Amino acid sequence: MTIQHIPQTRDTAQLDDLGPVGIPLSEPACALRARKIVVPGAEATSAGIWECSPGQFRRQVQEGEIMHILAGEGSFTPDGQPPLQFRAGDTLAMPPNTQGVWDIRTPVRKLYVLAPAS
Repeated sequence: MTIQHIPQTRDTAQLDDLGPVGIPLSEPACALRARKIVVPGAEATSAGIWECSPGQFRRQVQEGEIMHILAGEGSFTPDGQPPLQFRAGDTLAMPPNTQGVWDIRTPVRKLYVLAPAS
C-alpha cells in the first residue's frame, strides 16, 4: 500500500469545485470545494478535505462525522439545541442523523471522515 501525503492540507489548492450547497439559507448560496481521500482497503469509509464559503445552510449528511477544522470559523446549531461555536484547531464529532444549520462566518476548511450508521 502507498501512503498518501497531502502537504499543507490547510492551504492546498487541489480541491474540486462542487457548486452551491444543497439547502442554502443565505444569498448568495455557500460554495463548496472538496477533495475526496480514498484509503485502499477501506473504500466504504468516506473521507476528504472540504471547504465552504461564508453563509448559512442545512446539514444533509446522514452518516456520523468526525471533523477537524483546519481554517475558518462559524457555528453549527443542532435542531432544538443551542449553537456550537467552532474555529480552526477544533475537532467535532457528530452522531449519525445530526440535523441542523451551519453558519459559516469566514471560509471554513475541514478534514472529515464519515461513518455510516450501524
